Amino acid sequence: MNPLLDRLHPYPFERLRELTRDITPAKHLRPISLGIGEPKHDAPDLVKQALTGAMAGLSVYPPTAGEPALREAMAGWVQRRYGVAVDAATQILPVNGSREALFALAQVVIDPTRPGATVVCPNPFYQIYEGAALLAGAQTAFANSQAKRNFAPDWSQIDAATWARTQLLYVCSPGNPSGAVMPLDEWRALFDLSDRHGFVIASDECYSEIYFRDEAPLGGLEAAKALGRHDFRRLISFTSLSKRSNVPGLRSGFVAGDAALIKPFLLYRTYHGSAMSPLVQHASIAAWNDEAHVVANRELYRAKFGQVTPMLAEVLDLHLPDASFYLWAGVPCKDGQPGDDIAYARALLAQYNVVVLPGSLLARDAHGTNPGRGRIRMALVASTEECVEAAQRIVEFTRSYTANL
Repeated sequence: MNPLLDRLHPYPFERLRELTRDITPAKHLRPISLGIGEPKHDAPDLVKQALTGAMAGLSVYPPTAGEPALREAMAGWVQRRYGVAVDAATQILPVNGSREALFALAQVVIDPTRPGATVVCPNPFYQIYEGAALLAGAQTAFANSQAKRNFAPDWSQIDAATWARTQLLYVCSPGNPSGAVMPLDEWRALFDLSDRHGFVIASDECYSEIYFRDEAPLGGLEAAKALGRHDFRRLISFTSLSKRSNVPGLRSGFVAGDAALIKPFLLYRTYHGSAMSPLVQHASIAAWNDEAHVVANRELYRAKFGQVTPMLAEVLDLHLPDASFYLWAGVPCKDGQPGDDIAYARALLAQYNVVVLPGSLLARDAHGTNPGRGRIRMALVASTEECVEAAQRIVEFTRSYTANL
């Protein structure tokens, strides 16, 4: 067996199942899960129709690079969304959802023979970043989120010696779990570090189309263009239809950016056997070419967050995020110390049959602390009715929980 597999940590949801295995939730209340960020809104009819209308594609092997029409649709969306022109032939590559591509890129970029090969991640973080680094033979370094920075990572925590060993940096904007969006000045600083040390930036932007302000979140390619980096050197952006179009089961997304990185990534994927099904390609073309369903989906989230956020803000430390479909909430604490996010989540499940994800399970101990400790992540992905009911239960529970601290 590959000995690097032993370095992997259990996934947060697996850890949560173990932590709650002994709990029998209140049976008089229907179960409501705010744990997994799996979109529950209806998939658009145009995607379903395109998918079922492409059955002839079952008879052919798909090209790993995707059909030209798919890459053109993706490039067209980038132009409309970010005002950025990308070459559909050399700067775009279809992937089977951003998750597998985020993992695969590390296997292409990392040179484990270089001493101290390092991947830098935000903390808390999407655990795929860490797993990709470990299985590529690298070590990880973490930049903890800071409350004073809207729970965005503080990159200044990474010292010069670590940056010098870094081969890959994962960023997530809008962020998971906080929803924080990276401003242009932060991009400028990271591009400067990349130029100085030669590392690749992998920009995870899967939540980019769910936002609550008038201005859409800044993307990595957009930031690069604004700063005069028109060749997108050492930058790869990742996006997906899962959240944008409510089709997580379609497993469809794309990467875009530096052609000098796309070329070896395509070579790797050709051997890895990760070509997108012709049916999925056809459905994806329909999705990327339509914006009406995305606007409608965003309005559903805005209305839902508009109801739920004020309710929960009465009892928990939270605010409306910049973007994404998560609420990142501080649990009740005593004597100014971080609250016990695991104890809170266990008691909430036992007494009110609501699942939330303890923030400490999404982070690692780094720089003397676990930046997720004392917070919970709530994914408002279900219907408004179900999310409001969950919020009502959480409010009632939290008032009694706080009174007993």
